Amino acid sequence: MRVIIADHPLITHKLTILRDEQTPPPTFRLLVEELMTLLAYEATRDVRVESVEIQTPVARTTGVRLSRPAPLIVPILRAGLGMLEGMVKLLPTAEVGFLGMKRDEQTLQPATYAERLPDDLAGRQCFVVDPMLATGGSLAAAIQFLFDRGAEDVTAVCILGTPEGISTMREAVGQHNVTLVLGALDEGLDESSYIVPGLGDAGDRLYGTID
Repeated sequence: MRVIIADHPLITHKLTILRDEQTPPPTFRLLVEELMTLLAYEATRDVRVESVEIQTPVARTTGVRLSRPAPLIVPILRAGLGMLEGMVKLLPTAEVGFLGMKRDEQTLQPATYAERLPDDLAGRQCFVVDPMLATGGSLAAAIQFLFDRGAEDVTAVCILGTPEGISTMREAVGQHNVTLVLGALDEGLDESSYIVPGLGDAGDRLYGTID
């Protein structure tokens, strides 16, 4: 598994505001979208393309376009929805699927509660988006779900990650072709498996608490 930690002052600046507990939900949502677009540039560095000839106003030339089948973007519900628009802005022709993963707060084990994906992902490049890589269990399960459907390679994009999460991911993905892109690598997890210093519960800060 390849791990890329973005190192850019704009990302760090926006992350600082995002972490602040005083940042209101509308600003938080906007920052998540903006961060996703910045991270998407790194995440799509190896997106597959094919050559195409075009006519400019001056001459014919050769460029590239995205290959078929189109990339598939998969936000992990519900917090991953906040990252979707930022990714779609960069890949407007990509298709979008949805995967619901929920972590049991007692056992910390992930479970799939919803999915809307093509039955056959053979040959597809998939981009999984989820704000937080904490224990790594949910993201690893989501990635395995995509490989079980036939995905060829998967790039996971997270705003924050932890050493524990990366370790879990490395063990879980094995020899699969996986790239992990992080906005920042935080210190680790507290006793409740929250990221430290982190930014709290991303889903709650995006959309409010669900009772």
